[in-house]
Amino acid sequence: MIAGRLTDFVFPILLSVAVAAYLVGSFPAGYIAGRLAGVDLRTVGSGNVGATNVTRVLGKRIGYPVFLVDFAKGFVAVGAAVIIAKAGSSGVAFTELSAAVAAVMAVVGHSYPLWLRFQGGKGVATTLGALFAINWIVGAVVCVVWILLFQFTRYVSVASLAAAAALPITMATLFFLHQLRTAVQPVFALILSAIVIWRHRSNISRLVSGTEPRFNRK
Repeated sequence: MIAGRLTDFVFPILLSVAVAAYLVGSFPAGYIAGRLAGVDLRTVGSGNVGATNVTRVLGKRIGYPVFLVDFAKGFVAVGAAVIIAKAGSSGVAFTELSAAVAAVMAVVGHSYPLWLRFQGGKGVATTLGALFAINWIVGAVVCVVWILLFQFTRYVSVASLAAAAALPITMATLFFLHQLRTAVQPVFALILSAIVIWRHRSNISRLVSGTEPRFNRK
């Protein structure tokens, strides 16, 4: 009886969190910015609507704000999920699970938005936003890894892949050092990392063939 009541309580909240996070993540900031500038980003540059392609095609003045919006999508989705979970339950595990679901679904929404026929960005900025909402230490480590690799290689894709790889490693390290209360966060970190790496599979092919463009200084 208790298990049934718990199931009736948990599933509706997690489903609501998942749908809301997907819709927040799917807001096509890059596509809208491009359209306002008279450009369909899906047809120029890398064909991606993420902040990197926006910056390459339209410049930093537009690219940086798009990055901030994409970052905010992950942060807001997780923050809202935590508020909803805490309002319905005081359990730490359930709150962390809600935050994890929101993080994953926000990145899925960004990467596969319904409004753009599931052709979205790579999920890096949204992942970073979700991380800072969940655990700022992990977010800071991932951010530092990205900056260092980008400065050293000038490849956005290399920096993003390295940051994605660093995410589950950092989270697992904190877990084994007993800095995390549950195992929920390491599991969700692995899922987020897999999504980001999967979204970069075309970049990996270009890196292997030597055709991946560097981000030139201007």
